[in-house]
Amino acid sequence: MSSRDPVSDRTSSQRRMTAPGFADLKAAGRKISMVTAYDYSFAQLVDSAGVECILVGDSMSMVVQGHENTLPVTLDEMIYHAEMVGRAVQSALVVVDMPFPSYHVGVSKAIESSGRILKESRCQAVKLEGGVDQADTISALVSAGIPVMAHCGLGPQSIHQLGGYRVQRDEAALLDDARAATEAGAFAMVLECVPQEVARKITESIAIPTIGIGAGPHCDGQVLVLHDLLGLTVDYVPRFVRAYADLKTEVLGAVRRFRDDVREGEFPGPEHGYE
Repeated sequence: MSSRDPVSDRTSSQRRMTAPGFADLKAAGRKISMVTAYDYSFAQLVDSAGVECILVGDSMSMVVQGHENTLPVTLDEMIYHAEMVGRAVQSALVVVDMPFPSYHVGVSKAIESSGRILKESRCQAVKLEGGVDQADTISALVSAGIPVMAHCGLGPQSIHQLGGYRVQRDEAALLDDARAATEAGAFAMVLECVPQEVARKITESIAIPTIGIGAGPHCDGQVLVLHDLLGLTVDYVPRFVRAYADLKTEVLGAVRRFRDDVREGEFPGPEHGYE
């Protein structure tokens, strides 16, 4: 494929992925990879690996800040981390989660908050949870020139209303949400904790790409939290996660070896100092 093709290998061509480019990926039958990142160093590494999309997720509330859910993270904190990520990334599309309740307090406020994210972070799109209930907001953001990724199925920001992290099985409601978000102008959609067959039906029934997390193999792409992917998660790891490394063990081992070398006078050696 030529370097002008939106579904070409961006690792070699360095062509920037765009929101409209997601539709081209689905049309070409090419699976989309999306990974979270929250700082400059990891964002640079993830981007260099050639993923199509990097998500500055409100999951930072849990994996970075240590909260029990995604609700505490603020808009200012999301922008602070998104700016670091946006500064690092050269090729992937960078999407930023709109934190609770930044898009629940009126359309004008949602546009203002999303506008701040794009203006202050160098990122290209926002993500929000909801379908039918957020269709008007999605439409307004898109009309304002703000690309929107929808998020249907389990919405972590609605954890208290849902009563826990549960698989969402209401097929009719899920299909309605997916169609409403699509018709409102979303360019892609995350499906979280949805039965595989329902995810397949949604993926086949809408024109925009679906990105699954705990939604099976029939989605147009997959997303994982970076800490889960790298085996850095300290507490509970969801069933749908595959760890591709065991960095938790590597980090613990490295720090312990450093501690021992310091205690035993093995570090620093002569080669680590100056004359």
